Amino acid sequence: MAVDDFAAPALPDRVGTVPREYFVPQAAWVMPMRDAPSYWIDRAADPEGWRRAVYSDTTILTQVDDGETELCAESAGSAVASSSNTAPSLVADFLALLDAYDGDRVLEVGTGTGWTAALLAARVGQRNVTTVEVDRQVARQAVANLECAGFAPRVVVGDGAQGVAEEAPFDRVHVTCAVREVPYAWVEQTRPGGVIVAPWAPTSVAGHQLRLVVTGEAAVGRLWGEAAFMMLRQQRFRPPDAPDEAREPQARIDPRRITRAGVGLRVALAGLIPGVAVSGLDRPDGVHQVMVRHVASGSDAVCRKPPDLLPQVKQYGPRDLWDELEAAYLTWVGWGEPDWDRFGVTVDAEGQHLWLDKPDNRISKVQR
Repeated sequence: MAVDDFAAPALPDRVGTVPREYFVPQAAWVMPMRDAPSYWIDRAADPEGWRRAVYSDTTILTQVDDGETELCAESAGSAVASSSNTAPSLVADFLALLDAYDGDRVLEVGTGTGWTAALLAARVGQRNVTTVEVDRQVARQAVANLECAGFAPRVVVGDGAQGVAEEAPFDRVHVTCAVREVPYAWVEQTRPGGVIVAPWAPTSVAGHQLRLVVTGEAAVGRLWGEAAFMMLRQQRFRPPDAPDEAREPQARIDPRRITRAGVGLRVALAGLIPGVAVSGLDRPDGVHQVMVRHVASGSDAVCRKPPDLLPQVKQYGPRDLWDELEAAYLTWVGWGEPDWDRFGVTVDAEGQHLWLDKPDNRISKVQR
């Protein structure tokens, strides 16, 4: 059955201009937005099931392990996701934040399957779109997808964190991978008044929609909701080295208070203990566990709260990360537990700065 045999169902206005089926492989792994289980689709075996997945609000996984493992029904559930076609609702959210005008020059970081590059080309003209992809194999397939759909924006293979200086300046920068720190190169390559939108994930894969406006030497903006994307490859969290001897302080705070505090605390931690990743889970044995990690210093901490017992803490490396996390949590409580929508971000030549309520109220940092 040919692609043209499908009539495209209704999608959000901003993603209905380019049929998604041109950018979805014949076989792929589907990851629904909600709690529904993931599943494998195969167009040859079940064309209608494939079509339903393509036009549902799902992210469709297209590569695992940076292409070192073949994507199949068996590998998709266990390998590390490394490229995908993002769920239409998230694509629409970010395009709305980008608010590209006719004729805007746009840099896209993270070509992926090429779908958003095509959507941008349909909006501003394909000669105005430059898209950069770090993975040569992914870029090659994106070019084929774009040609099939009738588009030919400039596709560059390279480090997206560096932007594409030879094509600058840009009016808009659209980022399709999560970043812990917004590269200053993107600010330098954007005209004053231009907009940068990106999934901002300073402490974990689960992050936030960030919209920045470039003021000249800096970019300033606020958070606009949650978003989970694959991390920019140059900013991925690396696995820790083998732990040294553990220190076992007494926890002052029940770890559940921290992990269940909400999105406002997660945002605050990005400014109070920058570069520190925090994750928590309820284990099958009833233990609530919190992991804290700072890759740059080689420091880790774990706090486990067994049922009806006091929390147990182990810290490794040069930093006492659990102590720092408790101090950051109490600082946030002392501010009145502000929610995520009171925070914003400034990016300048000195780095990335988190602020509360207004840009000149930058958050102080716990000792790094």
